[in-house]
Amino acid sequence: MKKSDVLKLPSMPLQSPTFPRGPYRFFRRQYLVVSYATDPAAIRAALPEPLEPAGDTVAVQWLDLPDGEGFGAYSAAAQVIPCTFQGKPCNFVSQMYVDATPPLAGGREIWGYPMKYGKAVLAVAGDTLTGTLDYATQRTATGTMVYKHDAFRADLSKERELLARTQVTLKVIPDIDGKPAIAQLVGIDFADVKLHGAWTGEARLELVPSVNCPLADLPVGRVKGGLHMVTDMTLPYGRVLHDYLA
Repeated sequence: MKKSDVLKLPSMPLQSPTFPRGPYRFFRRQYLVVSYATDPAAIRAALPEPLEPAGDTVAVQWLDLPDGEGFGAYSAAAQVIPCTFQGKPCNFVSQMYVDATPPLAGGREIWGYPMKYGKAVLAVAGDTLTGTLDYATQRTATGTMVYKHDAFRADLSKERELLARTQVTLKVIPDIDGKPAIAQLVGIDFADVKLHGAWTGEARLELVPSVNCPLADLPVGRVKGGLHMVTDMTLPYGRVLHDYLA
């Protein structure tokens, strides 16, 4: 294989790349977002500088992604911390767990999503929207929300604002000698967002302490509510917000 061919590869291995080049379009992407109050000191400890806390709220999200171009079908769970960067609101993705290799590899290598392997499930059970996360065969998170109890709303401006907020990740990739080759805060802005529907309602959340899936390190205080959304969107490439090696 020539050098020019090597440089055209979207990912490894060369015989069968794990993911293609983007951007990446997702269809009928479904969310369950449970927001809750937690310890402000724990939030500060979980946010890398120069990100600043934006209150005491944290969210655990479940995502069902049945149709992702280049990545296929998979499910995910994440812990997200609302914060600010240079005074602008954003969401720091502090932990994320997925159940398939292509999004895990692509998420880490391209955008710096903090992905590890875990079994996330988002499903409707009777009258309840239920999200679960298992890590290392143990249940580490359960979220429940009433299923579409509020009527479909014409005004979805708050949900559109939430989806338009920049996601921030901490991308750390070592060099061949183990020293950091990349250490960046990365900003990701969804594009071509189509919001099919959004519902709010009562929710509950249980986090179980786990050393390698430490969602419970941001302990659940008061649950503020649940949000259920169905969207189409494009995941474009990101941008460097802060370079720790510069």
